Amino acid sequence: MKEPAVSADPTQTLAFDTSCHLFDGCGFPAPGLHSFLFKPLFGDADSNVYFNKTMLLALLGSIIIVGFFWAAFAKPKVVPGKLQLVAEAGYDFVRRGVVYETIGKKEGEKYVPFVVSLFFFIWMMNLWSIIPVAQFPVTAIISYPAALAGIVYITWVVLTFKRQGFVGFFKNVTGYDKTLGPVLPLSMTIEFFSNLIVRPFTHAVRLFANMFAGHTLLLLFTVASWYMLNGIGIAYSGVSFVMVLVMTAFELFIQAVQAYVFVLLTCSYIQGALAEHH
Repeated sequence: MKEPAVSADPTQTLAFDTSCHLFDGCGFPAPGLHSFLFKPLFGDADSNVYFNKTMLLALLGSIIIVGFFWAAFAKPKVVPGKLQLVAEAGYDFVRRGVVYETIGKKEGEKYVPFVVSLFFFIWMMNLWSIIPVAQFPVTAIISYPAALAGIVYITWVVLTFKRQGFVGFFKNVTGYDKTLGPVLPLSMTIEFFSNLIVRPFTHAVRLFANMFAGHTLLLLFTVASWYMLNGIGIAYSGVSFVMVLVMTAFELFIQAVQAYVFVLLTCSYIQGALAEHH
């Protein structure tokens, strides 16, 4: 009997015995939380001062995004080249399809750079999941979506205070409407907790949960393809590999959708902060 396929070391991603296959007498190396933990590239994990793979991917992703737009718009031309054309199309999609549609052109123009940056950063962090060697979505680590949701939350609170004042802020977050009559206190309590506590939580978890689940499924079918590559199991392995391709294509779609949904909600919150409360 071989040793269990999953390594006892929880810091190894996809830690399993690569010589273990179906009918070899070893268990299936199912992906788990160990697939989302990484050893520090340098530093000390015990002291929480370290630099690991997800941090590296986040840094590289930021450099790629900045470099792409810098190269595209450093010397803009009236007749754009291919790179400038792609960058303009992406920028214009977020500006017109998200910001203008949600906030409006007059009020929304100043928030376009912020929303565009959010969209492409999130999209890039998601895309790492299907890029060879990297093969991990940074947003599958809850701290990254939480930090992004926190930035949006602070922006929303500051904008609401700035535009509405203290009384207006209170009415905004509690959904104050005197026409509700006796149910007004209950409605205000629900709205208060929904806006100030639940909103940033769901904003972060929506992105995290989708990327976490998608990556887990990709891992599951990828590991299964290798595990069943033995004897008659080769037929099952082929089916599993087809699912890897299907899930990869599906993930490409979901990655873009989740970036879109995140910024769409961001614009919705900003629009709510700017709207006059009656």
